Amino acid sequence: MRLMSRSLTSLQSDLIALEAYVARAGAALACAYSSGAEFDAALIAERRAAGIYGPKRRRKQMLVTAAGIAAGLAVIALLIV
Repeated sequence: MRLMSRSLTSLQSDLIALEAYVARAGAALACAYSSGAEFDAALIAERRAAGIYGPKRRRKQMLVTAAGIAAGLAVIALLIV
């Protein structure tokens, strides 16, 4: 019986020590962001600033539209002449 109570005491002290280590590890790995959405927004903003995503699609779409209008005006000008 004494061996059993000794092992329980040892187990409890080990468990308390383990909980303390977990608390310290959690504090060491604490994240600066309050949510995953906030982290994702910061990550995307950082990548945009670095130019990873490339030029915006609006510019390309406006360029294609302008080229189409210019080609249409050229065709109309040739038909009038």
